[in-house]
Amino acid sequence: MSRTFTKIGKEITMAVKAGGPDPSANSRLRALMANAKAANMPKDTVERAIKKASDKDASDYKEVIYEGFGPHGIAILVETATDNTTRTVANLRSYFNKNGGTLGNSGSVAFMFSHKCYFHVAPKDGITLDDLELEMIDFGAEEFEQDEEEIIISGAFESNAEIQKYLEDNGFEIKSSEFIYEPADYKELTAEQMADIEKLIDVLEDDDDVQNVFTTMKEGEGDE
Repeated sequence: MSRTFTKIGKEITMAVKAGGPDPSANSRLRALMANAKAANMPKDTVERAIKKASDKDASDYKEVIYEGFGPHGIAILVETATDNTTRTVANLRSYFNKNGGTLGNSGSVAFMFSHKCYFHVAPKDGITLDDLELEMIDFGAEEFEQDEEEIIISGAFESNAEIQKYLEDNGFEIKSSEFIYEPADYKELTAEQMADIEKLIDVLEDDDDVQNVFTTMKEGEGDE
């Protein structure tokens, strides 16, 4: 749980640095506060993170994407929030090299992924999924799913602000949101091969600078 809080805290810092500490004027910060609530992050912890990020001496994190290949030809994108890119790239190169992979150059695998936004929204009385699709298609929403607890709306990353604005303006409760790199194609591996990739992913995710790891590996039990 502390790992999740640290990740959200860094995102809050970057959002405040970019758009200011007032949630009413900073849509990204509003979304992150909803994510913090969904993760049961204490309200006072969130408020401290916002206040700390407002300090001119606060760490200045940068979002940097690193690309590479893991074992068995699996493409990997590593999303980082770092205040020292020299340290970050040295660590990542070491993790890849020690686990049968190679850290690549910018552009080496990014073309295999699409950057997308996902919004998890509470259902609203009187609004059907068909109604929502018709309304939101003009705001960049592309895919819609619904279960008993929530509606999941996704679209291109570039549409995230428009989608969020529509949902807020029309009184929908945004439970959480996320930005994801989705591969165009997934590669199936055996269970043994998957274990090799998962070992590398675990090492990457243990690094404090790493926010998310995305791969072209097809999730599942693998073929024996």
